[in-house]
Amino acid sequence: YLNLFDMEIVAGRDFSRETASDETEGVIMNEEAVKRMGWDNPIGKKVNFWARKNGRVIGVVKNFNFFTLHERIEPALLYLGPDRAVWFAVRIQPEKMTETFNYIKETMKRFTENLPAGVSFMDDLFYAKYKTEQNLGEIMTVFAAIAIFIACLGLFGLASFTAERRTKEIGIRKVLGASVPEIFILLCREFTKWVLLANVIAWPAAYYFMNKWLQNFAFRINIGLGIFLASGMIALVIALLTVSYQSIKAATANPVDSLRYE
Repeated sequence: YLNLFDMEIVAGRDFSRETASDETEGVIMNEEAVKRMGWDNPIGKKVNFWARKNGRVIGVVKNFNFFTLHERIEPALLYLGPDRAVWFAVRIQPEKMTETFNYIKETMKRFTENLPAGVSFMDDLFYAKYKTEQNLGEIMTVFAAIAIFIACLGLFGLASFTAERRTKEIGIRKVLGASVPEIFILLCREFTKWVLLANVIAWPAAYYFMNKWLQNFAFRINIGLGIFLASGMIALVIALLTVSYQSIKAATANPVDSLRYE
């Protein structure tokens, strides 16, 4: 079982077929159980619980999650109980999936008689445990895409209006020697400061709600400044790409057209 799930033995040993007593009294504890017991050297210690009246610790396994990441790792005791077997875990090769399934079903029918033998994938079980988070992520992605699209439409319209309003100013600047990059920076600078201000306002609110959501998990990341800087840079790039067309169009226009009536 431990080998199948790549669980690491940090002290003692795994169960062994060569040791008959493992089936009747052998117990493997996780690190959290050893910590709760306050043992420095648990190997050989006696334990007593409902499945092992005279259990003896033969090994310690590294802590592993047997609940979702919403919950902390609790003490765990592993023991051999062939008479209580209900689930069988099997690792199969993807390229031989159909043949393996048929073999497993035929083999199970020989031992379970009329009892149904169901098959499920481990990744499907994980998905079911985190279905709420998956749905939330998909909903947030859709709403974020809609929000970005609407914001880009607004920026594009505002850039068109600004370029039209400042057409004569741009013409005068070009006549006086302003280059296309200088005009482009002049137009984009006005939008840049508002995007940066919006980020400064949004960061505290985003930090608050993200931190509240992460508190639902026993294991979570720390929200660093890098996440907000990256999001701010992405927002700035999207804004500049949105207004760049109108800015470049206004910067490269012939100043004669805008000044001929002056």
